[in-house]
Amino acid sequence: MSILLLFTLILQILAGPNSNLKFNGKGEFKIVQFTDTHINLKNASNLEVFTTIKEVISIEKPDMIILTGDIITEDDPQQAYRNLAQIFEDAHTPWAVVFGNHDSEHNFSRKQLADFLFSLPMCLNNDIRTIQGNSNFILPVIGKDKKPATLLYCMDSNSYSTLKPAVEGYGWLNFSQVEWYRNSSAVYTQANNGKPLPSLAFFHIPLQEYTLGWNNKSSKAFGVRNEDESSQALNTGMFAAMVLGGDVMGTFVGHDHINDYIAVYQNIALAYGRVTKKMKDADDPIAGGRVILMKEGKRQFDTWIRETGGKKVLECAFPDSFILKK
Repeated sequence: MSILLLFTLILQILAGPNSNLKFNGKGEFKIVQFTDTHINLKNASNLEVFTTIKEVISIEKPDMIILTGDIITEDDPQQAYRNLAQIFEDAHTPWAVVFGNHDSEHNFSRKQLADFLFSLPMCLNNDIRTIQGNSNFILPVIGKDKKPATLLYCMDSNSYSTLKPAVEGYGWLNFSQVEWYRNSSAVYTQANNGKPLPSLAFFHIPLQEYTLGWNNKSSKAFGVRNEDESSQALNTGMFAAMVLGGDVMGTFVGHDHINDYIAVYQNIALAYGRVTKKMKDADDPIAGGRVILMKEGKRQFDTWIRETGGKKVLECAFPDSFILKK
């Protein structure tokens, strides 16, 4: 770690978070993850998403909303994002976005989109400009001692391979992002007297380890795997860094619309959100959002899916629900 980067990270911690996210009096913090909305106002496509999001927020009353990519898929995403921002502002709920592979396929670059999001009310995006991608930032959640009790790592999993035709497929978390995570994790752990903060990570494209999690015979899994994981074309070691860092207890992604499972591998929960747009086939998952209820100071969380119509499904608790009984 460079001295400059270390100094910058320490200053960020000492200065305190600017997000004002806090655990409540019960020591709980609730997140709702929405993903793969694919809204297109011009073509009047997936507009029912707005109703779904309003309904889930009304039922769950979260402390934070995180959108995990492929949100607006049209040439000018500004008005659609303003519509989303109005929903979140009306609900008095802060929100953040990590980009998917489709978010920069149109007239807005990732940087332009990042700059635009900074201007929207209650959006907590704060892009780290010195590493790959444009939706990399950390949101600390403050505990009862007025210090960070957990971290929400938000990462840009990028879009498509930059090595075509030699390497096809989707993009990957760059080495600069892995190093940024490792350094940040180490600094926060050091500031917490050497104890890793129980944390979560959010990005769009599932890591290759998701397949290993689903196939892990020593642990239960909840939800469905209706398609193969469309993971990054290259494995740059982010999962290994998280295992070694010891803070991340769960990762949450989108991308594969008809997967909604959560599995465990190497003591990290590997979770999909629930696709938030309405799917076409009758046996596809019903549109909704994933809810994550964190517990202050504990390496555990509860999670479930809240569907359109209000039904609560796939409720489980990490790590207890995933332990196989002998």
